[in-house]
Amino acid sequence: QLQLVESGGGLVQPGGSLRLSCAASGFTLDYYAIGWFRQAPGKEREEVSCVSSRGGSTNYADSVAGRFTISRDNAKSTVYLQMNSLKLEDTAVYYCAAGKYWYCSGYYDSWGQGTLVTVSS
Repeated sequence: QLQLVESGGGLVQPGGSLRLSCAASGFTLDYYAIGWFRQAPGKEREEVSCVSSRGGSTNYADSVAGRFTISRDNAKSTVYLQMNSLKLEDTAVYYCAAGKYWYCSGYYDSWGQGTLVTVSS
């Protein structure tokens, strides 16, 4: 059974850092692009970043470019999102999702349950 589990969320002050993890089980992570999304209260879900199946290609939303870094360790079946210089507006539930293809296509099949990131002073 395909499963994605996010972890690493929490409370952090503005300017701080967090690293989110997305652990996959039940399928071979190597074959799929993985995306990170977020949804803040009252707002639509936003795609934050995506990494291709072998990590050779990444993309970022303008709102996080230069502050967030996506990476993956297929041997550990885990994808990471390193978030630096966090801002109040980064507060959201963060989700990871498995793409339909090996490249970042914008289409996703399976989703994790999310992890809450709160940026507050």
